[in-house]
Amino acid sequence: MIILFWISLFLIIYTFIGYGLVLFILVRLKRVFKGKNTFTAEEETSWPSVSIIVAAYNEEEIIEDKIKNTFALDYPKKQVQVIFVTDGSTDLTAEKVAKYEDVVLLHADIRAGKMAAIERAIPFVSGEIIIFTDANTFLNKGAIKELVKHYKNDKVGAVAGEKRIFVDEKADASSAGEGFYWKYESLLKKWDYQLYSNVGAAGELFSVRTKLYAPIEADTIIDDHMIAMRIAERGFIIAYEPDAYASETASANTKEELKRKIRIAAGGIQSIFRLKKAANPFNYPWLTFQYISHRVLRWTIVPFLLILVFLVNALLVYRGTIFIYQLIFGLQLLFYVLSLFGWYFEKKNIKVKAFFVPYYFCLMNYAVIAGIVRYFKGQQSAAWEKSKRK
Repeated sequence: MIILFWISLFLIIYTFIGYGLVLFILVRLKRVFKGKNTFTAEEETSWPSVSIIVAAYNEEEIIEDKIKNTFALDYPKKQVQVIFVTDGSTDLTAEKVAKYEDVVLLHADIRAGKMAAIERAIPFVSGEIIIFTDANTFLNKGAIKELVKHYKNDKVGAVAGEKRIFVDEKADASSAGEGFYWKYESLLKKWDYQLYSNVGAAGELFSVRTKLYAPIEADTIIDDHMIAMRIAERGFIIAYEPDAYASETASANTKEELKRKIRIAAGGIQSIFRLKKAANPFNYPWLTFQYISHRVLRWTIVPFLLILVFLVNALLVYRGTIFIYQLIFGLQLLFYVLSLFGWYFEKKNIKVKAFFVPYYFCLMNYAVIAGIVRYFKGQQSAAWEKSKRK
């Protein structure tokens, strides 16, 4: 029982804190022995052609702002193709997009999911680089240049941008927690790439070499992650560029954030079953190390280990074991009490950020368990679910 407790506790700490520390050390060791590769957008003289694909579902309120944001990007206009896919939209999204002559509009009344929408767009692509971005996110002006500069490295097959969440001073648990989570995630992604490769991409903003794009299963739940990882499984690197970023507001409330996280968790477990090469260290050892440390542990056993560690720790304390177990149990109790306060204060609309991060952490891990259950019950649709944003 004691061995089980310490192994489980180690895996939990390693997943959420230890991996970041290991990355930090390895990246600095790599810099000492190999130096640091840097690519600047200003060095490029001949920009590759790009095709920007936006899959939109019932986004009539924001779609024209997205189009204007896309046209305002700093990139040679003759080198940019813009494609909007509005499959299944029942509002005025398609009609509003149709007003813009420079946009390729693809619309179908049938809603078959985001992956099906992307597949419909691929035959129309003319650019050397495909850039995927969501309809409800806005890119910084230099985003495209910052993304494509990495393709000067022939080993790079995909480039992920950064996701940024607007968090104001009056943020609730969903806003504060999501904002903190993405700041930490962005740091890990930066170090992942500096060590070897990213292990996925966020649909808000990422790109791939058109010639490397390969169709994935139509029922794929988190298409962005799978598209990028399938390229990594072929030996190419997924780069990360924090100066190319997509900004969006946080989920409207905790309920909306939970819905989104459960869907991602269901997609995560689906992807683990399908990305067999990434999990095999005999193919690309560094990729496997990063993939398991950064993704697999979070999406599989760690949420269950949190429960196991608490119960085993309680039993060890009950049996009157040494002080260290009492201390660890006390810290666990304190953390979960803070989480409960976070839940209570959010219900009462009281803004105390100190309690929101523990609450969001628990919410995130509950979502993984719920997502796994939903996936194995076959209850998760591949059709993207529009989450309400602030």
